[in-house]
Amino acid sequence: MSTAVGTLAPPAPGATARQLPPETGSEFTPLLKDVKGQGLLDRRTGWYARTIAVNALCLAGVVTGMALLGGSWWVLALAPALAVLGARTAFIGHDAGHAQITGNRSVSRVIGLIHGNLLLGMSYSWWNDKHNRHHANPNHIDKDPDVAADVLVFTSKQAAARAGFRGWLTRHQAWLFFPLTLLEGLALKVYGFQDLRRQSGRERLVEGGLLVAHVLGYLTLLLTTMPLGHALVFAALHQALFGLHLGMAFAPNHKGMEMPDPDGDKWGHLRRQVLTSRNIKGGALTDWFLGGLNYQIEHHLFPSMPRPHLRLAQPMVKAHCRDLGIPFTETGLVDSYRQALRHMYEVGEPLRADI
Repeated sequence: MSTAVGTLAPPAPGATARQLPPETGSEFTPLLKDVKGQGLLDRRTGWYARTIAVNALCLAGVVTGMALLGGSWWVLALAPALAVLGARTAFIGHDAGHAQITGNRSVSRVIGLIHGNLLLGMSYSWWNDKHNRHHANPNHIDKDPDVAADVLVFTSKQAAARAGFRGWLTRHQAWLFFPLTLLEGLALKVYGFQDLRRQSGRERLVEGGLLVAHVLGYLTLLLTTMPLGHALVFAALHQALFGLHLGMAFAPNHKGMEMPDPDGDKWGHLRRQVLTSRNIKGGALTDWFLGGLNYQIEHHLFPSMPRPHLRLAQPMVKAHCRDLGIPFTETGLVDSYRQALRHMYEVGEPLRADI
């Protein structure tokens, strides 16, 4: 069951947010001062160095296992492990993009390029541009690329414009959400190559070269460690589970939460981030599985806060929201998926009613 600190009711399905009391002064500044005072914005270079090293060693171990087991169908048992490590790799790239690992932009970019372009075939530049726009205006229908009408839609207005095959997708999007995430690993690669057209000459050369290196390296790894049939099944299983893992990590964060009214009152940073985000309750296993994104409210309020500090900041953020009467939403992992899927189901209801 989800809980919320404060007195405001949840939003109507598929609708933009209602009017809220105007923000008086800066509601965020006192919280920022307290968080800084606790040293929670200080970087954890050693923690990240260990995380990166362990991830690299585990990847090397899986590659070694592929070489040893490639002639047997038992090699497929390593595909889920590689998918999980791929998600760990993506989380490291994500943190580099937010300057959580280091304040040196060049070093952050190198870490992001290695973990994004080279190891995953996902463009670091494309992801950073898209993700930063999301962070600036989460769930804003005109400004957040994550809620723009695409394969999925998130408001009744978006749904009303769908017809044909897209209309069919919208009618069934709640049921199709997790099956569609099985394609996310491949989609991320396609988006990365497409984004090369937007990039400048040198950036395009570096990003494109690393994307090509990933594809060639991945194919070489598969075809030199196992027969073609094994390789095809391994790649399909690996990419599908990688996409599913990422979908399960990102789906609970904002779907079904407040959507700011583009024509309504402007929210300050605190309300804009807290009201549109949902935390996931759980222990160390949840933190590991979701890569720290289960502390979504804290992450959105303090994007550069190192991942291991997010859980330490949560009590302070929750107490501050309680004092201001601002809802702080947190729920269990399964319930978060239920809420997100229910929102998508209700958005598609008008199209189902027309059948």
